[in-house]
Amino acid sequence: MQKIIKNLVLSITGIAIAGMASSAQAVDLNVVSWGGAYTASQMNAYHKPYMKANPSVKLNSIDYSGGLAEMRAQTESGNVTWDLVDVVLSDAITGCDEGMFRPIKIDKEMAAGADGTPASKDFLEGTLLSECFIPQIIYSTTFAYRTDAFGGKKPTKMSDVFDLKNFPGKRALQKKPINNLEWALIADGVPLAKVYDVLDTDKGKDRAFAKLATIKDNVIWWTEGAVPPQLMADGEAVFGTGYNGRWFSAINEEKQPFSMLWDGQVLDIDGWAIPAKGKNVDAVMKFVKYATDTQRLADQAKYIPYGPARKSSIPMVSKHATLGIEMNPHMPTSYADQGFLTNFSWWADNADEMNERFAAWLLQ
Repeated sequence: MQKIIKNLVLSITGIAIAGMASSAQAVDLNVVSWGGAYTASQMNAYHKPYMKANPSVKLNSIDYSGGLAEMRAQTESGNVTWDLVDVVLSDAITGCDEGMFRPIKIDKEMAAGADGTPASKDFLEGTLLSECFIPQIIYSTTFAYRTDAFGGKKPTKMSDVFDLKNFPGKRALQKKPINNLEWALIADGVPLAKVYDVLDTDKGKDRAFAKLATIKDNVIWWTEGAVPPQLMADGEAVFGTGYNGRWFSAINEEKQPFSMLWDGQVLDIDGWAIPAKGKNVDAVMKFVKYATDTQRLADQAKYIPYGPARKSSIPMVSKHATLGIEMNPHMPTSYADQGFLTNFSWWADNADEMNERFAAWLLQ
């Protein structure tokens, strides 16, 4: 009997020690993203499943408006509170060059494709332009318009946004030079294939700002992704730029009287970057490996029409999780021939100069 009691005590003690060890390993991760329908898609596709499978990990979702200002400030102060940041590729390139983000050994640290293809071969071509970037989705920034705004006239091309005579009213544009300068040049007659060649010259920059000035007095500038659909819904704007996922939600879930213009859409690549001075790198690496595997990226497409950045995920894209809508017709990649891919290297090299000039131009 004494032996049985002794063994029972040892067993209970072992369980208690294991429980203490498990509790000691509990970690909170601050995951920074864009908010709205996009963050909701992330939470449904992999945040919640990961926390369920790993009860010691708590993922705290934090919204931001993009850019590197806050990440730079945290890095310089030595007080990095963010563990994982959702960034566009151009910011990943800049942040990596400045030492803000941690380089990734993509094949060693990220999951292979569902068929065993190494990650470096499974992620779509052109998405691995920074060693600090883990690709996640292909999205686009597009125009939408109110279908009841123009007395029966229907905009058919992006340049109609610059046509105040036939399509009067306020335009909601993001308060950044990126995309706006490209659209201005296209509306001014520059072919898609030549946009960055023109923008790379002083004359081309002047031309872009001059064209943008023709609608400046009719622009409401936004900084948060939820704003343009709301301005449109309130009737304060007749055109708006926004992320295609936001427009999908407004049109198909909220039944707003909007229609999208795929013409001139700007395709972009979004993914994860890990702060180089973050405090929970090991825990973050485990999560991001899970969050960007084949199944998880395919699952995200059930909630938002952003194309997965893995080749192996694309055949797995099916219907919206609640609406029952086939998602492929709503993917920006299905209309790639009507738009163009952001030149990430150009913006990485020119963002600071263009941001300063744009800020000064707004005050003129």
